[in-house]
Amino acid sequence: MLKSIAIMTSGGDSPGMNAAARAVARTALYEGVKVWGINDGYHGLLEEDMRELESKDVGDIIQRGGTFLGTARCKRWQTPEGRRQGHENLIKRGIEGLCVIGGDGSLRGAQLLSEEYGFPIVGLPGTIDNDVWGMDYTIGCDTAANTIIDAINKLRDTASAHRRVIVLEVMGRGSGWLALVSGISGGAEYIIVPEEEFNIEEITKDLSRAYEHGKRYILIVVAEGAASGQEICDYIAKHTDIETRVSVLGHIQRGGSPTVIDRVRASQLGEQAALALISGLSGVVFGYSKGHVVSVNLYDAVNNKKKLDPDYLHLAKVLF
Repeated sequence: MLKSIAIMTSGGDSPGMNAAARAVARTALYEGVKVWGINDGYHGLLEEDMRELESKDVGDIIQRGGTFLGTARCKRWQTPEGRRQGHENLIKRGIEGLCVIGGDGSLRGAQLLSEEYGFPIVGLPGTIDNDVWGMDYTIGCDTAANTIIDAINKLRDTASAHRRVIVLEVMGRGSGWLALVSGISGGAEYIIVPEEEFNIEEITKDLSRAYEHGKRYILIVVAEGAASGQEICDYIAKHTDIETRVSVLGHIQRGGSPTVIDRVRASQLGEQAALALISGLSGVVFGYSKGHVVSVNLYDAVNNKKKLDPDYLHLAKVLF
């Protein structure tokens, strides 16, 4: 049984990180285990910016977006020297295990620390992209998808009023999950994702025919990793006489109070992570698959690429 653990949030922030960190901390404290909070991810670990947490330190945060611990990118952690320094800083304070809440890059950094030093690591998938292998849910993805849907609902009003084509660019450099689920639930006519090829010329011809048959407006949702929303907008405007506009949501998708799903699931995953780490389990990531909590090997999670659900891809085509 470990007697002292630490928590950090790393990489891009996602709604629900606070709920997860809160659950890790309070579960550990309930079990009589000391908990440290590391500020600003791996950067804070290297700078020894950490503090011991009490229960009150994680109060009044479950409803907040972002992360009370802060997060940052850290190039030094990518070097063996950086990881050696980080390991020494953990040992110096008697910390025996580390819970890392973050996306693919953050979990990859944790996996290297575990591999090189045998240091106990448990990960939680905190990323709005929902792109961690071995699970169908990551912390923050539900809130981000609902943020996009709210934007789609508003864009429909102005698109209909002006008979416009609206191109909505959403986040997702390597994964089209956000674009796919928000496009399906928002009733988009076209969904463009990095995982599938698309033909802008054919799309333009199709939407032109749709307008000729009385279509009042068209919504195109595109993941940033698939194409530039502005370039798609410019192409359609150039090759048709249809008024076309682009909206890029950007970092608004990362913020906001987490949904009920993100609060509850993040809390459940946080509890499982704390109990596993305290009991000596290491090298795993906890997530959800088909409605159940699952543990995924950390090495497998960061060395396999998650694919989009083929049923969702098929549904998007059927409902066009």
